[in-house]
Amino acid sequence: MPGGAQVNARGWGWRHAGRSRWAVRDLELTIEPGERVLLLGASGAGKSTLLHALAGVLGGDEEGEATGVLTVDALPPSAARDHVGLVLQDPDSQVVMARVGDDVAFGCENAGVPRVEIWERVHDALEAVGLQVPLDTPTASLSGGQKQRLALAGAIAMRPRLLLLDEPTANLDPAGVAEVRDAVARLAEATDATIVVVEHRVAVWTETVQRVVVLDAGGGVLADGRTDAVLARESGRLSEAGIWVPGPAPERTRAAPVEGECLLSARSLAVGRTPFGTRTAQAVASDIELALQRGRALAVTGPNGAGKSTLALTVAGLLPPVGGTITAEDGFRRGLRPEPMRWKSRQLVSRVGTVFQDPEHQFVRTRVRDELAVGPLATGADRARTMRRVDELLSRLRLSRLAEANPFTLSGGEKRRLSVATAIATEPDLLVLDEPTFGQDARTWRELAALLDELLTAGHSVMAVTHDDALVHVLADDVLELGDSRVRRPGALTIAEATR
Repeated sequence: MPGGAQVNARGWGWRHAGRSRWAVRDLELTIEPGERVLLLGASGAGKSTLLHALAGVLGGDEEGEATGVLTVDALPPSAARDHVGLVLQDPDSQVVMARVGDDVAFGCENAGVPRVEIWERVHDALEAVGLQVPLDTPTASLSGGQKQRLALAGAIAMRPRLLLLDEPTANLDPAGVAEVRDAVARLAEATDATIVVVEHRVAVWTETVQRVVVLDAGGGVLADGRTDAVLARESGRLSEAGIWVPGPAPERTRAAPVEGECLLSARSLAVGRTPFGTRTAQAVASDIELALQRGRALAVTGPNGAGKSTLALTVAGLLPPVGGTITAEDGFRRGLRPEPMRWKSRQLVSRVGTVFQDPEHQFVRTRVRDELAVGPLATGADRARTMRRVDELLSRLRLSRLAEANPFTLSGGEKRRLSVATAIATEPDLLVLDEPTFGQDARTWRELAALLDELLTAGHSVMAVTHDDALVHVLADDVLELGDSRVRRPGALTIAEATR
């Protein structure tokens, strides 16, 4: 079995092309072979940039500017790629094959692993991450959470000396979070691999990692040391910097909602998608009953693969129901047909704001400012008023310094805030949000939750697909758990830090 790799950074920094601000700068860091490190930092502090650099995939001079020295086992990262496994924030970007088994085997085949050994590794890796599907399952049919497990399985199958994990549990249900963490721990025990995890769910990893390194958004390292010592000694500074530290869950401050006007209802609803190469949609969830009202928030929960994202797209008028009905009420549809699926895009955008599970799937412009303006302008809104609204959202969601940046170059947390802002920009009556708090530090999480609370108070309706129990606790008035298909009122929830 291979041992771990050593990482060294000496005055290292990286600035993306076209940016005045350095993503990472003045980094002095040594990670010894076999160490397990939790890499923390506020949203936009450069955590993902550092992982990409260690994996040798940042790009050349045309992609940005580097300073200092960064090595893996005394080699430039580009020369050590065969020994490094990387799991990205966006699992879609790592799916390269059409079938699950082939996708997990892809890295091993490229590394020249013997065929017999490859398929042993594939089975072991899929079992380790809890992805229990046939090897010939189409990768396109997997949910976002299942694709995250697939990406981790592919990395584990390579048996890397350095395993880099960028928010590996962000879109997973609680059972999946535990399975992924335990799979990483078993890999570390079996191979002594060096592991660097970027994660906002600090408590998930405190028993698995040995060391915490906190990047300072202004450059360098804010804190570094043994996990328990750093979290105890630096708790105040970490909280001030926006780091999720173990402690009490956020309090619910939302006023009791009123029974507002119903905007949209679903009756005996079945949702699904049409598999590639076929013409018949297959239901992934059925017998769904729900009503979305002004001033109320519905949280949609349930395990990965239960159909939550498919339900969200169906309610938003972007997928047709497989069965049952979705009906928009008179005051909401304002003269349109009752079925949102029949509305034109300009009619939808002024009534329903949608946030996709993958924020990149909804970006259509090359500047953040233009991305925020495209929806309002498409509805015929006044340009001057639109730009005032854009500036307000940029400021509110800490995106002002990125107004001229390309949306695709933002960090994962910044992309998520931008996607939420684009949905809000047109001031729609209904917001349909898929994992709206993904990738957020404690500070930006609170600001997003407060913004959604204000919209609810103003009479908008929110439907949020989420695995974030803290968000359910502070925001939801009703909860629909797929697999149960009944709407309930949230009770007195105990929010475990591990499920943030």
